[in-house]
Amino acid sequence: MTGERPAYYVLGYGEDFGLTALTERLSRPGSATDPAAALGFAQELADQSEGEDAIELGEDARRLLASELPERVLRTVWLASTGNAFDPTGHGMTCREWLERISEVSTARLRRDKPSYTPPPVRPVRDVGLCQAVVAELRATAPALVGASALPDLVDALERAVTGADGDLGMRLFLRALKAHAVPVPYGQYSRLVALGWQFGFPPGAVHDGLVITWPPVSAASRQGINGDFGLSRLARQFTAGWHYRTPRGAVAAAAKADGYERPPGSEAAVLLEDTRRVLDTGLSDDAITVLWLAATDRGYNIDRFGIGGREWLEQVVEVCEEHLTEVAPAYVPAARPPATGAGDEVLREIRCMSPLAAGTVVSPEFHPIEGTTVMEALEQVTTQVDPDLGFRLLLRTVEVLQLPLTEEQYMRYEALAGRFHYDEDHLHFSVNHLVQRT
Repeated sequence: MTGERPAYYVLGYGEDFGLTALTERLSRPGSATDPAAALGFAQELADQSEGEDAIELGEDARRLLASELPERVLRTVWLASTGNAFDPTGHGMTCREWLERISEVSTARLRRDKPSYTPPPVRPVRDVGLCQAVVAELRATAPALVGASALPDLVDALERAVTGADGDLGMRLFLRALKAHAVPVPYGQYSRLVALGWQFGFPPGAVHDGLVITWPPVSAASRQGINGDFGLSRLARQFTAGWHYRTPRGAVAAAAKADGYERPPGSEAAVLLEDTRRVLDTGLSDDAITVLWLAATDRGYNIDRFGIGGREWLEQVVEVCEEHLTEVAPAYVPAARPPATGAGDEVLREIRCMSPLAAGTVVSPEFHPIEGTTVMEALEQVTTQVDPDLGFRLLLRTVEVLQLPLTEEQYMRYEALAGRFHYDEDHLHFSVNHLVQRT
């Protein structure tokens, strides 16, 4: 977000927008390449969101028109952004004339709602630091981009668009060139591009969608970049009252695919699979697994009322995760997680510290209640027999479900444990922070 402009994601954009959204549309296979069809796509884009999208489309076109970039530079960045799908000069127009037509389409759409509308002066982004950061990423990709495109002086043209026209639009034209030419982008650079996008106020989709990202192996990154809860405890949270998927397997499939834009495809399925397998591979009883699931979901999905045992249900979760990983990360191999030395005793101590409070509570008091004491006993079993990490996450979830008050001292100990298990700072904040009794 720059200068006086609000962030694009605040304006409601979830993907690319403006001129680069138009070039993306023109680059799709099978898109018509004559001027009438291309202008029709511009009109469709300008009409989206009840005409609001016309604002960014017109602004983008006028930013290039207001610049001193020569025709050859404008044509080069346009062709790079569309993947050479539509060349205005092949239809008797200069690129400037074509951009003027796009600007006129935008203005015409906005005047339908406000006849007196006059395009405001352009507001180019010339922030030196941001522009230099974009240029640095452009130069880092230059060899691959030049190898993928036959356009002469492409890197120079894109750099001039960034520094001589507008850093914001120049960044998006650079991204479009990478996407249109299927240039592989290393994960480290992708992370930097996402961070740059945030500074410009882009929604993540404007960076991520269509980009060929060289992801690290899922096994090495499955728990990196996680915000808040994850794995089996996160899945249980998603099955609380009101879950809306048609089938339980459908809800699991949705959770397994929830990698977001910062993590390799299959990451969430991998961490969920690792949690679930760890439970199934131990001697934890079917009854204990069932109790843990019912407590963590606050009886949101009552497997016991459907005649499904805890182990049977987790086996279904495994099947869904494995199906998704076979599709998106066939080379996935589970990574051995180093044990958190001594953490088991600490987690047990926290469970036993909460047990007296839990003894006076029940999960789902109005529908087949489960005694808090029973839940705490199952938590001890999962901590000692399966994994202290999962035991702690399920403890946090139980404390949240039962609304058990925490002292500031307890919360500090929870923070220390969360740090040892490498949880994101939001994990505690969004689960139990509100239960701390602060003096």
